[in-house]
Amino acid sequence: MRTSTTIGIGVGLGIGAAAALGFTVGGFFYASRWPASQIFGRTLIAPRLPGELALTFDDGPNPACTPRLLDVLARHSVRATFFLIGDFAQQEPALARSIAEAGHTIGNHSWSHPNLSLVSSRRIREELARTKYTLEQITGSPVRLFRPPFGARRPYVLQTARELGMTPVMWNAMTSDWSELSPDLIAAKLMNKIGINHRAGFASNIVLHDGGHQALNTDRGPSIGAAERLLACYAPRQKFVTLDVWPD
Repeated sequence: MRTSTTIGIGVGLGIGAAAALGFTVGGFFYASRWPASQIFGRTLIAPRLPGELALTFDDGPNPACTPRLLDVLARHSVRATFFLIGDFAQQEPALARSIAEAGHTIGNHSWSHPNLSLVSSRRIREELARTKYTLEQITGSPVRLFRPPFGARRPYVLQTARELGMTPVMWNAMTSDWSELSPDLIAAKLMNKIGINHRAGFASNIVLHDGGHQALNTDRGPSIGAAERLLACYAPRQKFVTLDVWPD
């Protein structure tokens, strides 16, 4: 028969094991999803250049919204960075090409937008390599930037991106623009983050979405409206850059 001391030790060990497991799971989630984490490998976020802003757009090309966004950027003479989904670019090659021809930088956002921290190594390489090849065939220019869908990564994701000649990119200014209906609220939240970055001495790597990863023709009107407000506020007095000018 077990004594109360034995039972107590067993319970203590069980609690300790559970705590260790919780720490491990929590640590993996932080390393794989938190934008600032560098535990799994180096990523480009933003340099110590508080006067610079980089507008980036994920999940395009999207025929429902990307053309309007291109017009907005052109009116302000600002170039941005577009992280395109390979499958959508293959379906809309003329639109993907028009982004590049307008002087914007094209980045790789995987072929089908999976959570790359959870899929097989083989699929990771296929997602990144197929997208890079497709985008380069469409635009005629090398693709040197990669942003993981959801920001999800593990060491092999970042290793593969670099082996393919791409710099992994995260961000330091994002809000839930994909679910927010108010352009003013999206812009206000981003302005707050930009202010925090500026006071800390950093540039801002801003994420908005001109598409939806589940399907083409997703309505991203609020996000485009928020981009217009950011440009109206900052373009006259701060420098907008594309991510390829920042050091890795």
